[in-house]
Amino acid sequence: MILKPRLEDIKNIGYYLGKVIIGLGLTMLVPMATGIAFGEINPALDFLIGAEIALIFGFILAKLCFTEQDLSWMQGMLVVSLSWLVATVLGAIPLYLSGHWGSYLDACFDAMSGFATTGLALVQDLDHLSLAHNLWRHLIMFIGGQGIVIVALSFFVKGATSAFKMYVGEARDERILPNVVHTSRFIWLVSIVYLILGTLALGTIGVFEGMKPLNAFFHGVCVFMAAFDTGGFTPQSQSILYYHSLPFELVTITLMLLGALNFNLHYHLWAGNRREILKNIETRALFGAAVITFLITAIGLNQTGAYAQAASLFRKGFYQLISGQSGTGFMTIYAQQFFNEWNHLALAGVIIAMAMGGAVCSTTGAIKMLRVGVIMKAMLQDIKKIILPDKAIVVKKIHHIKDIFLEDKLARSALLITMAYLCLYGLGALVGMWFGHPFLNSLFESTSAAANVGLSCGITSVAMPTALKFTYIFEMWAGRLEFMSVFTLIGFIVSTFRGK
Repeated sequence: MILKPRLEDIKNIGYYLGKVIIGLGLTMLVPMATGIAFGEINPALDFLIGAEIALIFGFILAKLCFTEQDLSWMQGMLVVSLSWLVATVLGAIPLYLSGHWGSYLDACFDAMSGFATTGLALVQDLDHLSLAHNLWRHLIMFIGGQGIVIVALSFFVKGATSAFKMYVGEARDERILPNVVHTSRFIWLVSIVYLILGTLALGTIGVFEGMKPLNAFFHGVCVFMAAFDTGGFTPQSQSILYYHSLPFELVTITLMLLGALNFNLHYHLWAGNRREILKNIETRALFGAAVITFLITAIGLNQTGAYAQAASLFRKGFYQLISGQSGTGFMTIYAQQFFNEWNHLALAGVIIAMAMGGAVCSTTGAIKMLRVGVIMKAMLQDIKKIILPDKAIVVKKIHHIKDIFLEDKLARSALLITMAYLCLYGLGALVGMWFGHPFLNSLFESTSAAANVGLSCGITSVAMPTALKFTYIFEMWAGRLEFMSVFTLIGFIVSTFRGK
């Protein structure tokens, strides 16, 4: 029997959702202050309006639903899934008010793309967008990369039980420190330290490449937030191609790889345990997959003869491959070049890389390399069981921060999530084909959306059908939350109407 949600459920969900919305409203004050500082009065007013709406809504919700009860697992999952939807709707307000988005739906598309660290965009005339709005586009990626509810866990949520249930609901099931609130703050510490270092590196390169210092460091901070949080937005419409700089590309590759690593691994590296990066099944699978997929891509590109020189192959082929594998979406080519210069084999290499993604408990989306590693190890274990005598006992361990026995439960969980992602990739591809796009194009764009990558072959545009926009928004949302919170919300809605 399905039970209807109780009033206590609604109050708990509303209270913690209000806390998250308050955090989002306060975050809008950053681009508002930027607009004031640079004399952008109208953009500053856009964020004042957005912040007022978010704060009023958040405070009313927190006041009406005030409770001191801890969240249940279901409630925690619902807070997370709803937080991302509400953040998208509210975060799109200042974007839409700027006049650079053709409709509110387009602004919501970019807001979801930003929070989900995807990078697909429908913004118009990006090269003339205000500094305040450009900063907001990248700031929501910085927030989304760490996780929207991480803001609430770090500053607004005190109960450890409720905090952990929200933390897990955002597709993070690894605690770096014993207390999940401290874990959230450590994630912010790592991100801010890298923010300072990455901005200095990119800004300095920009100055040496001829950019004005203020502009160089503004671009530096924006590109860092998108690179480390594997997002893909850039301040200019040409993406990384705009900078025409090998040092800039090398730094962004480093930042993309750092963002693709598990925050738990960052902790151990900071603690001096550098051997972990070589022992860990996840990093070994990540770098192994990058080598294999680049080999596939390079063979395909060699067949086309598009990039005959090694430097061109690195800057055009390898860069796109790492951008896809890390889930970033930075591009050093134009979208049309994927189908004008790349053949199907080269595209297949990038699609596979995008589909697999980076590490769990990182800023990336997609299947994640830990699951890929677990599935491969489980297959090897089953093959050994078949080959060896019936009485032989096969025990398999994997090393992920610590030695873990490879149990059926772990392998089954990895396989289920992998299958869910493959279905999501296929669903988006079918919708793209429904609207007349070729299969490989549709699969490329769908995988990019669902894996939160942001590489585009040209399908994502202002002119694409409304149904396709909603499809990609759903894919970005479901892919970023890794399904459980989404399934919980669907079940909650069903129980509301059919429960007893």
